[in-house]
Amino acid sequence: MLNAQCSMLNPRKKSTSRKRNLFYRFTPWLAVLAMLTWGILLLKYAITGQYKLLIHPNYFLLMLASSICFLLLGLFRSLFLIKSSPSPTNQIEHITLFPPGFGSLLLLVVAIAGWLISPNVLSSTTALQRGVTETLPATHSQPQAFITSTKPEERSLIDWVRTLNAYPEPDAYQGQPAHITGFVVDLPELPDNYLLLSRFIITCCAVDASPIGIPIQLNDTQERYPPDTWLEVTGKMTTATLAVRDRTDQIREKRQLVVAATSIKSIPTPSDPYAY
Repeated sequence: MLNAQCSMLNPRKKSTSRKRNLFYRFTPWLAVLAMLTWGILLLKYAITGQYKLLIHPNYFLLMLASSICFLLLGLFRSLFLIKSSPSPTNQIEHITLFPPGFGSLLLLVVAIAGWLISPNVLSSTTALQRGVTETLPATHSQPQAFITSTKPEERSLIDWVRTLNAYPEPDAYQGQPAHITGFVVDLPELPDNYLLLSRFIITCCAVDASPIGIPIQLNDTQERYPPDTWLEVTGKMTTATLAVRDRTDQIREKRQLVVAATSIKSIPTPSDPYAY
């Protein structure tokens, strides 16, 4: 009777054993696929220039080296797996929260998502969520003295913000020419004849990007310039008392530097839209 029962159970044991053997043979290849996919993805970002939308230029070479390392590790690991065929019985089973190969599968899925979803330029919505200011981020190098060797008309939006951080007296720049570029942010607290021209400044990567901006005084209404439109603005610096939102989300009036625009031209989104 016992022998009959054992013979009935044996096919099930064999089937379970085959599935386990197949699982253990396939699991190491998940890590190989993850490394190769990540390597190709990072290499693609380097070739297409999409690194500019993700990280600071100081880390471009590091990411390129990482992509090459991933590709080499994936190739060496695949050669090792092809030459050796470890027996499933030699696998040491551990009690883990997640099944074997879960981490490699997760990395593979994220890499595939990176292939399917292209990185985009940060938008005005992100700028509003993070709060547009006239000051450099705390993690960015702060100017220690008021030294200006650049002509006012040659200063970028970031240069003007740096100048204001060094010497925050708006009346000192009254009448100076300005020629700046940035994207439109629609601040509800600004009057109808004003818009905010903004740029993101990156310290490490797009995750820590901080929006900074300068108000633009228009000759018409801001409705002509939808949010996220990139503009090239020429004009003169002047001062105005405008409503601003502070860190406690309270509206207060502040005298600040603005650009009285004499010429506004729409431009394409730059290939390198961030400042550093």
